[in-house]
Amino acid sequence: MKTIQIKNIKNEIIYEHTAENNTIKITIEKIIKEGISLREANLCEADLCRADLRGADLCRANLYRANLREANLYRANLCGANLCGTNLCEADLYKADLHGADLCRADLCRADLRGANLYRANLREANLYGANLYEANLREANLREANPLWSRPS
Repeated sequence: MKTIQIKNIKNEIIYEHTAENNTIKITIEKIIKEGISLREANLCEADLCRADLRGADLCRANLYRANLREANLYRANLCGANLCGTNLCEADLYKADLHGADLCRADLCRADLRGANLYRANLREANLYGANLYEANLREANLREANPLWSRPS
């Protein structure tokens, strides 16, 4: 049996799960299925590759350098989240709320950002190659030094 604790950014335990062969991904998916908020959760460097995070409340969560490759974040609330250096390659962020999120140096290659709210998001040095930004709100977003949609990163 393996116990995994999820803590917030103040280092307080917000959830604990024990199971055979438990992983951070299994624990987080269980939390979301139960409808529990992950606001301000500290998920720094978490491996959530291909995780089902649809509708998750990750507002102001710390996801610094997390692996969210191919994760389903459909309609997730990521407002004000720290996503610096996060791998979001091929992630489904359709209609996700990312307003005020910090996505500096994030890898968003081939991510689905259709209809996403990126108002005032920091996308500085982000890799946007092949990302779908159709109807995304990019008002006041910082796109300085971001790799454009049409060129391969060097």
